[in-house]
Amino acid sequence: MIQRLSLASRLALLFAACTAVVSLLAGVLFNRASEAHFIELDQQQLDSQLVALRSTLQGVNSPALFAQREQQLRVELNRQPELALRITAGGQRWLDDAPGVTLPEGLGLHSLQNAGTDYRVYNVPLMAGQPDSPQLSLVLDITHHQHFLQRMQHLIWLTVGLSALATAVLGAWAARSGLRPLRRMGEVAAGVSAHSLTQRLPQQQMPAELAELAQAFNAMLGRLDDAFQRLSAFSADIAHELRTPLSNLLTQTQVILTQPRPLEDYREALHSNLEELQWMAQLVNDMLYLAKADHGLLIPKCEPLALANEVETLLEFFALLAEDAQVSLVREGSAQTAGDRGMLRRALSNLLDNALRFTPAGGQVRVRMVEGVRGVTVTVENSGEGIPADVLPRLFDRFYRADPARHEGSSEHAGLGLAITQSIVRAHGGRIFCESGAGWTRFVIELPKVN
Repeated sequence: MIQRLSLASRLALLFAACTAVVSLLAGVLFNRASEAHFIELDQQQLDSQLVALRSTLQGVNSPALFAQREQQLRVELNRQPELALRITAGGQRWLDDAPGVTLPEGLGLHSLQNAGTDYRVYNVPLMAGQPDSPQLSLVLDITHHQHFLQRMQHLIWLTVGLSALATAVLGAWAARSGLRPLRRMGEVAAGVSAHSLTQRLPQQQMPAELAELAQAFNAMLGRLDDAFQRLSAFSADIAHELRTPLSNLLTQTQVILTQPRPLEDYREALHSNLEELQWMAQLVNDMLYLAKADHGLLIPKCEPLALANEVETLLEFFALLAEDAQVSLVREGSAQTAGDRGMLRRALSNLLDNALRFTPAGGQVRVRMVEGVRGVTVTVENSGEGIPADVLPRLFDRFYRADPARHEGSSEHAGLGLAITQSIVRAHGGRIFCESGAGWTRFVIELPKVN
């Protein structure tokens, strides 16, 4: 299997490729500019020579006149050893300093290579504007120009190769140095386990581009740590809650079976065991209910509800209990919403049961409903001793009791009521929170507006 390139190697190769492309483009442009510059210089040189030649051959329109001026023409040509001249007229060559060289036809400047030699050929009439004028072909040897351009091309390729190599090496070093924080993140991630979730990345030492990623990574570790702590506490709480009723069942059954007893004793023991088993069954059902909520399987129905009627029904159900506890129940306001009647009744019932248990004699429990533009707010509040601020964030944790005196195996309150209420409210797209102060404790449910 072919091993994939590392990110540092990819960046180094990318830097090298970019540098090579830029260097190559710059070299090609410089080569083209140099070539154009030499053509311009050659054109200027040939134009200056053409003026001198036309001055020397002025009025020559026959071989006889040319023979008279040939010596003077030779003197002029000897001053430019790299320049050759060919004169043709009527298909005859009056002069040919470039024998064996096939010159291009057509007026203007041309480039030519012959026998390894490069030439610039300039074809013009001797006397401009006269159709029958003799034809001048100025042949300029430009081999030294071409050698310069070839050496420059070699230098360009050498520069491209060396610059790409140097950039690859420096790019690999820079990429490796720049990716050091990522390697650090990998080391921290490799060291994360269920027993080591306390490691964090130093955000202050991270580059700006990775600081946000490091912050998200640390936040993820924090959430994992919190979730693992909660899970560990949850497992311990389950064992804690089930230990007492199981112990009671085992002890009572063993005692009953130690010796023969009357039928009434067996009946009483079975009734006692039945109560414990019913409580354990309810605990298991509540746990399954919360598990469904955690996995998004708690899908409420959507039916129109008059919350005032639902609350009134619940208050009638708790009326006798409130009367025995000398607590008054009050309903204020009304609201319309849409949701699951059974689930919302269970949530409000848990809150009312919780409020009655912690309201002193002569106190009051109020249920207020307000329907606003954004949705419905239901508040269940009770008078009495407040809840410490450090306890409020944990009220909705499973098996958590604000009262530090835990009643093991209590068949009435296992500490799941508020957790179930929160799951129901969240399933409806709302939120629930608790406020406590000034002698009142309030549980506030906010349900979104349903179109």
